[in-house]
Amino acid sequence: MTAAFDRSFWEQRWSQALREHGDAVAKRPPNARLTGAVADLAPGVALDAGCGHASETLWLAARGWRVTAVDFAASALAHARSTAEAIGADVAERVEWVEGDLATWTPQPGHYDLVLCLYVHVAGSVAELVGRMATGVAPGGTLFLVGHRPVDPATGAATPAAGQVQVSVDDAVAALDPALWELVVAEDRPRAVGGSGVDAVIHARRRSHPVGRDG
Repeated sequence: MTAAFDRSFWEQRWSQALREHGDAVAKRPPNARLTGAVADLAPGVALDAGCGHASETLWLAARGWRVTAVDFAASALAHARSTAEAIGADVAERVEWVEGDLATWTPQPGHYDLVLCLYVHVAGSVAELVGRMATGVAPGGTLFLVGHRPVDPATGAATPAAGQVQVSVDDAVAALDPALWELVVAEDRPRAVGGSGVDAVIHARRRSHPVGRDG
């Protein structure tokens, strides 16, 4: 991540967005790629890594999940917590809010039934981040990642993510040992909303028992 996309930048950006458009932010729907992929999962324990305004966290909590929501923007976390409380105690009590920097923050190993990491601006190696988040997934659990490609591969034009480092299919797949992970989806998909270009979508399931490499 360049200096332009550091913690201070995102704190200022969230503060401005929430000050000027707080009501609109609170009403943003959860990511359709996520909801379509995990709607049928039985509620368990989830990690929303880089939760931002936390629409995915709140969607999961409303469906019975217990969620750890991590972000380094204190203003975004405060707004999300307030939104959860406004929805109701049954949702608010299912969420643990954590102010943490995903450049270094590490999940509890093997603890979560679902780990999601959507549109996170990576500070260093994508493969390292993916590998670190993957350690938090319990056997049989799900890892769901989405990254916005900075260049539209169809046109070569810069997208709204230009200048950022986000999750890519190649880096994510390289970080996931096939003996430990079953890839459900690992492909670029066109963006229907929220800007031009494509999303890298990775949906992986941690194997309950590692697959032997010697056949």
